[in-house]
Amino acid sequence: MRLLAIRRLFRILQVIIRYRLDDLLYDLPLPWYAASTRYLLPWRWLPRKQHNLTRGAALRLALEDLGPIFIKFGQILSTRRDLLPADIIDELSRLQDQVPPFDSSTATRLIEQQLGMPVSSAFKEFNPQPLASASIAQVHTAQLHSGEQVVVKVIRPGLAKVIAQDIAWLHLLARIAEKASPEARRLHPCEVVEDYEKTIYDELDLLREAANTSQLRRNFTGSDLLYVPQVYWEYCRPQVLVMERIYGIPVTDMAALQAQGTDFKRLAERGVEIFFTQVFRDSFFHADMHPGNIFVSTNNPSEPQYIAIDCGIIGTLTPEDQDYLARNLLAFFKRDYHRVAQLHIDSGWVPADTRVNELEAAIRTVCEPIFERPLKDISFGQLLMRLFQTARRFNMEVQPQLVLLQKTLLNIEGLGRQLYPDLDLWATAKPYLERWMRKRISPKRVLNDVRQQVEQIPHLARMARTSLERINQANQPPPLQQKMLRNINIVLGVGLIVGSLLSGLSLQWAAWPLWLMLLSGVWLIVRA
Repeated sequence: MRLLAIRRLFRILQVIIRYRLDDLLYDLPLPWYAASTRYLLPWRWLPRKQHNLTRGAALRLALEDLGPIFIKFGQILSTRRDLLPADIIDELSRLQDQVPPFDSSTATRLIEQQLGMPVSSAFKEFNPQPLASASIAQVHTAQLHSGEQVVVKVIRPGLAKVIAQDIAWLHLLARIAEKASPEARRLHPCEVVEDYEKTIYDELDLLREAANTSQLRRNFTGSDLLYVPQVYWEYCRPQVLVMERIYGIPVTDMAALQAQGTDFKRLAERGVEIFFTQVFRDSFFHADMHPGNIFVSTNNPSEPQYIAIDCGIIGTLTPEDQDYLARNLLAFFKRDYHRVAQLHIDSGWVPADTRVNELEAAIRTVCEPIFERPLKDISFGQLLMRLFQTARRFNMEVQPQLVLLQKTLLNIEGLGRQLYPDLDLWATAKPYLERWMRKRISPKRVLNDVRQQVEQIPHLARMARTSLERINQANQPPPLQQKMLRNINIVLGVGLIVGSLLSGLSLQWAAWPLWLMLLSGVWLIVRA
């Protein structure tokens, strides 16, 4: 693995030299001692080839040469007009769906190998010229023999080797950082790289993307917020995906959206609502929401509907993570910094001996300036940097399972800046989170949780009896065994009776499972 990492390092240096990316350092406001280090680069004194490229084009071509991991980094940067100049952003935006395609004959051959038949047998029509091309795959249009218009997505050849080299390099850097710096160990770089490795390899399996697309489509069936295209499973393979062709306006095509009279304020608000619905209602969120994967329907411009494609990267959260995030965000919105600090301590993200008042004051200093300001005046990038500085002071550990969520939040911010810079993110998100929290503690939800616990009682009873039989085989005294059995039967019986009574408050008593629970509880107590 280290040999792969070293080989990749030389390749990265070769690309930097070819496109003279060190020239970008001249545009940065560096202090003199940092700026002078660029003169120490040995290749600066070698003759240079004139490539006549703008700085943005040079950066884009370099990222394309380095492969999918670097391209995805460029895609994230392309949404941050607050961090980079417009000429660089315009070039990086081409990485979203305008990566140079690979040979059409190669694509056709790969599709036929995966499907086990000629494209003329699989499709009534097939266009060998790609509709779009990205870092992992490219897309061709086709028509099924049954008449449906579809797109055929095929994985680029030879990606696994390049990705393995990049991941090996990232693993090496992470291990060096953890050994060299306590600050780095707090950030769990090895775990972050492992999570990213799993994510990038999952993207190479189009059957997984097809399953993700189907699940996201079910989650928003009948919704006027988000449309997800249909998957045609009979034509899906590990490296080929066939799904419904969608017709919409790219979310970055502001001129076309304006021409159809799109309500940009409503569009931006609906984007925030979709994000929070995916995270908190479904715990299943699209985690690759760069603009190249998002379109807007032309059906109802006053109530615009999003269309999402490319579900290769999906994030999920545990109920504990959902609850923690919701409580933290609500506390932030209410400016209850003491609550935020206490939640950080209770969750174990900061040491238990942290003084709440000190952490509260530090969080207030970071967050207070951002409230009651439009999105155009708020930089989440700067906010995260200051929060990390605060985290360093209090030894807060970064949770790797939330890295995808943080990445998605940055994409949402970049998209929101383009659509409606005056969006009040707080006013849009706060009511949704409050409704979600009310549902979490509603009587119906509590009774549902009770019923789920009650359903486990018969299983627990079987486990208890099995344990007692094992005790008997171990020659434990019979009186002790019998006393334990009576106590267990009484506890289980009471639990069944109470569970049936509570469930009956929200269900009709004619439901036979409730009577079965009640009678089982009585029988257990009588037998005891």
